Amino acid sequence: MIHITRREHFNAAHKLYNPKWSEEQNAEVFGKCANPNWHGHNYNLYVTVKGKVNQDTGFSVNLKELSVIIRTYVTDKLDHKNLNMDVDFLKDLMPSTENVAIAIWKILTPHVNALDCQLHCIKLCETENNYVEYFGEQ
Repeated sequence: MIHITRREHFNAAHKLYNPKWSEEQNAEVFGKCANPNWHGHNYNLYVTVKGKVNQDTGFSVNLKELSVIIRTYVTDKLDHKNLNMDVDFLKDLMPSTENVAIAIWKILTPHVNALDCQLHCIKLCETENNYVEYFGEQ
């Protein structure tokens, strides 16, 4: 079994805000991320898949095909969007980096499986200091 990773990039805005809470509690918990006028990030998305190496191609997966899948089903839907308002697969979710990574996993899984490999990890970098890694339900 070998693991291979494809990196993609997108820019998006969001706001972390719980409507059940007061402005003060949102500010206390989320800080600047609760800004009523939103804020943005330059996200880096790392999609790691695992599989066996095909002896005819030397690939475990064709990275061009993986890139098309990531762009079609994820980054094209997220890039230059408001994650709270514009993204169908994030509807009714708090668009934290954790929740976005889990949603990306769910979107990509069937498409990656069709490439005869398995999704291993979603790594979503929100800033150079903050990122999450999601390995699916364990």
